[in-house]
Order: sequence, then structure tokens, then C-alpha cells
Amino acid sequence: MTVLEKINAYQDELIAIRRDIHQHPEIGFEEVRTAGIVAAKLAGWGIEVHTEIGKTGVVGILKGSNGNGRTIGLRADMDALPMDEQTNLAFSSSIPGRFHGCGHDGHTTMLLGAARYLAENHGFAGTAVFIFQPAEEGLGGARAMIKDGLFERFPCDEIYFVHNAPADEPYKIGIKPGPAMAGSDRFDMYVHGCGGHGAKPEACKDPIIVATALVQALQSIVSRNVQPLKAAVLSVTQIHSGTAYNVIPQESRISGTIRYLDREVQKTIHERMRTIAAGLAASFDVTIDVDIRNLTDVLVNTNALVEGFAQAARDIVGAENVYLKEQPVMGSEDFAEMLHLRPGVYGTIGHGGNIPVHNPGFVLDEGVLPVGASLLARIVERRLSA
Repeated sequence: MTVLEKINAYQDELIAIRRDIHQHPEIGFEEVRTAGIVAAKLAGWGIEVHTEIGKTGVVGILKGSNGNGRTIGLRADMDALPMDEQTNLAFSSSIPGRFHGCGHDGHTTMLLGAARYLAENHGFAGTAVFIFQPAEEGLGGARAMIKDGLFERFPCDEIYFVHNAPADEPYKIGIKPGPAMAGSDRFDMYVHGCGGHGAKPEACKDPIIVATALVQALQSIVSRNVQPLKAAVLSVTQIHSGTAYNVIPQESRISGTIRYLDREVQKTIHERMRTIAAGLAASFDVTIDVDIRNLTDVLVNTNALVEGFAQAARDIVGAENVYLKEQPVMGSEDFAEMLHLRPGVYGTIGHGGNIPVHNPGFVLDEGVLPVGASLLARIVERRLSA
């Protein structure tokens, strides 16, 4: 029997695990129940378990029966998004404002499926490390696990991850060599003016006027300061100010995101943002504080390992369903932090449905669970072949 045939034999159990996690979603660093399920399943399959890595992360260790060798890390993310679900599924989220709208419940389940298979079919030479990460959605879960000694305590020679992709053809596996996903920063810019009566603007320093000018000026950075052939995004996604119709407020705040594929581009954007803020502050006689925070760096796949990932994928879905992507995407993924420290590959796996992730109507095609689990397991078998 093939890997996929063996894992298909317990597809119903994988679906049950995924639906349980889906119905009880937990956001970043609150994945206590999910981590408990993961730890219990791993232990039940005879896998060595370590908990509370990066607060709520879980790591499983499985040694192959064919002697010592290299160590392969497999990673999944466990956190949900702080949003409501609108799918009307029978197992929809039971917690308002919490929803597995990015499919991390599926990723967790796929890695559990791979772990069970490898525990039952452990004729490889070396060690498999199963990394269940918390807080991928902008809260720095990868950095938290790394800071907690992830790779010192559980050394990995290589590391791999597969993300669901509803925009791709079902069960088609894609890999982008080199830079594959953008780095991501968040920013807040605080305008401190002088408030007063809405009928006497001449006696005020209106922070809303400054904020709107700031929004417009920031949009010139990518179009006029970044080289046209270099990708970058600067999006203002929030404007906050005021509490009454007849009051000019004291302060305003704008917030947003920066995406980049080149650190020099990131540096240019930061510098221009601060320069523009200083210029507008002087022009309007206000003060503007700028706070820019890096969330994750550019995700860069290790070119030398891409073909090995592709070979494992071909074993599962056939050569016609494995392809190399030509362009990176401007979305971000904090698996990048692990890839900065260890060589590895991030890939995607398509599934049925056309509603994008992070949408309240997103539905994961559960047929992807055994396919993703088989891919992860096959990577270990190929990379640690006796």
C-alpha cells in the first residue's frame, strides 16, 4: 500500500479531529485546548511529547527504527483568527469572534496524520520532529518558539511546511524556489494636535486634516520611491479620531501594513515614512509619532531542497499535479523565521472551493487532509531513507 492509501484508511478520524478543533477555535497563545489534543494524540501513538514551547507550542519527537541519521522537522500552525464564521457548517465555531478562517485546523490535522503514519511505519534512518506552532497570525509564534530554544532543544537539519490553497486546483502542489512570500511590518502613526470646538477650527490644530494628508502622502512612497521592478505594498487600513460631531479632536491615529521582498526596499519605506511624517508635522505645527514593527521577514525557500520536496509531492499526487511557481506572493507567513535558521521548503496544496482564506465564508475541503498528511510523511521517508 502507498502512503496515501494507508492514511486514507483513517481519514474519518482525521476529519473528526479537524472538526473538533474547528468547532473550538483558539487565537494566538491561547491554544490550550488544541495543544492538549495534539499532545494526547502524539503520546497515544508512542511519540515523545514536549509542551509549552513558546507558551502553547507542542513538539513531538520520533526516532526511526533504521538507526541514526539526520533530523527532519515538520511544522503546522494551530491558531484561529479573531473573526466570526459565516459558513453555516454543522460544526461551525462555537465561540463568537473566533474562526479557523485560514485552515490552520487542517494544517494541525495533516501533521497529526503524518505523525500517526510515521509512528506506525518508522523504518527510516534518523529523527522526525513534529512542530505545532502557536500564534502564526501576526503575534510572533515562530519567534516565541525559537526564543524558547526550539532548535537548540530539538535540532533540525531541514524543516518543511505545507499550506492549503483554495485558489489552486484541487490537490495540486506548488513550490516557489527562493523568495516565496513577503516580509511584513505593521505601523501606527499618531498625530498630536490641539482640539477644540468644531465651529472654531482656527483656534485648533486639527489632527484629522493632518491624518488625511498623511494617508495621501504615504501612497506616494511605493509609486515614487521604490524601483518599479521591486515589489512593495503600503496599505493604510485604519483611521481613528474623534468622539463627537462638534468637537475637533486632540489626536488621530492611522495604522496599516507594509509588505516587501527586499530589505533595502523595507529600509527605504521606513525612511520615507519618517521623513514625510516629520515634514507634515512641521507644516501643520503638530507632532507625529511613528511606530513601525516588524512581524516577519521574507520567506525564502532553500533552492537545493525544492526538488526533494517536489519528488515527495510527485509520489503522492503525480508529476502532473506538481509545479514550480514563477512569482512570489505579497502575503506573509512566519514560517519564514524558521527558514532563516534552518534550510527547508514551504509549499502549497490546492483544494476544492473558491472562497479565499481570511473570509468569513471560507470552507476547507476535507479531502485535502490525507493528501497533505501523506506529503509530509513522504518527505520524511525520502529525506531519511535508509
